[in-house]
Amino acid sequence: MTPAAHRHLSERDPVMRRLIREHGKCSLVPETRRPPFQSLVLAVAHQQLNGTAAEAILRRFKSLFPGRRFPRPQDLARVTDGELRACGFSFAKIKALRDLAAKTLAGVVPAPREIARLSDDEIIARLTQVRGVGRWTAEMLLIFQLGRGDVLPADDFGVRTGFRRAYRKRELPKPKEILTHGEIWRPHRTTASWYLWCAADAAKERKTDGAPDSYLL
Repeated sequence: MTPAAHRHLSERDPVMRRLIREHGKCSLVPETRRPPFQSLVLAVAHQQLNGTAAEAILRRFKSLFPGRRFPRPQDLARVTDGELRACGFSFAKIKALRDLAAKTLAGVVPAPREIARLSDDEIIARLTQVRGVGRWTAEMLLIFQLGRGDVLPADDFGVRTGFRRAYRKRELPKPKEILTHGEIWRPHRTTASWYLWCAADAAKERKTDGAPDSYLL
């Protein structure tokens, strides 16, 4: 992220200024070469699972398509639901993968060149038509694949936790509260979100070290 984002956040919000001082420059680097289809397959695989379990499922999934680094949407027609189930996908996730492949081939899920021309709202509207893809998943794609600079995933538990810790709230804030406060971060809300994730991670580490809750508030 750019120095302009750090400067803007520091000038507009003293709490962000402190977080920037504590955690240094934002090191978020988007994976811009990954097609939307691949990003969404990865997102579906990781839903409600820890990273280790999801990666094991993905390894088995990719092994169904020898000769390819990652399958294309049309390749899913070559495998059965039983084979996908054997990889570890639930029946709900298999339906999501089938719908994702169909909507990618139909053009609902944009191709890489097209998605680059769409606005954030247009992308969210298109992607959330896919079974199993909600707003949060679309926002993660905007941040971590497309590198969009003004995304605030207010429903994200890490963002909410980081906001609670950084702004010394006694209760987990509602998404609306974060969105309202986040207006002062525009047009650099992605960078602000990164610092809230840092705040959440730091609080988790302090609690693991035995710090009392009063220290974390």
